[in-house]
Amino acid sequence: MVKAELVCKDFGALKVLKGITLEVQQGEVLVLVGPSGSGKSTFLRCINHLETVSAGRLYVDGKLVGYTERGGKLHEMKPGDVAKQRREVGMVFQHFNLFPHRTALGNIVEAPIKVKGVNKKEAIARGKDLLEQVGLAEKANAYPAQLSGGQQQRVAIARALAMDPKLMLFDEPTSALDPELVGEVLGVMKTLASEGMTMVVVTHEMGFAREVADEVAFMDAGVVVERGNPREIMANPQHERTKLFLSKVM
Repeated sequence: MVKAELVCKDFGALKVLKGITLEVQQGEVLVLVGPSGSGKSTFLRCINHLETVSAGRLYVDGKLVGYTERGGKLHEMKPGDVAKQRREVGMVFQHFNLFPHRTALGNIVEAPIKVKGVNKKEAIARGKDLLEQVGLAEKANAYPAQLSGGQQQRVAIARALAMDPKLMLFDEPTSALDPELVGEVLGVMKTLASEGMTMVVVTHEMGFAREVADEVAFMDAGVVVERGNPREIMANPQHERTKLFLSKVM
């Protein structure tokens, strides 16, 4: 579902990604861990072309992301074509980014109706189903300001799912939440994983990584220094940088 080949990303003289190569199979959950500034979120944003790559190639479901290739050279797609690609990839951010003037249900149905042209009645029915799926059926008419952080993040997940994505990206989805609200968001993510959703997750929640991930990739200074079975890596890390990081967060 995701294939990265020697992906690099520079911001001027700052080299943030230095040749990331990895794959995520359909139905798998990959968790990216590592210290702040290691390039995890930047890599995640490259997967749906919110950031352009400086070198290398990224594919989602066999299709080159953000570019067409002609004569061995890459040419960036037009914004409209990139937007069409991005419809198939759901992304949940640290901050919920809900429309404050829309209800929970209104936030969920907005994109299916306006972007995909889904019938309003169908979109509302699907939106209510998704709210029930994330445990918020009774909050359909509540506005974001009336919801807790955990509830807002669950609405954000439902909003991403409303587009029927083939891949979900999570960029530290619990980092802005109070500790007592983290579990309700992780619970929804665990359910998605059990239902076969392909997911790439940036998180510091090591318990989630151990329980849910098919593979953990430890990133530091723009490279993947170690990857593999999460239980094996956490119990017996091989790289010194992985050992140092885990000693601080476990």
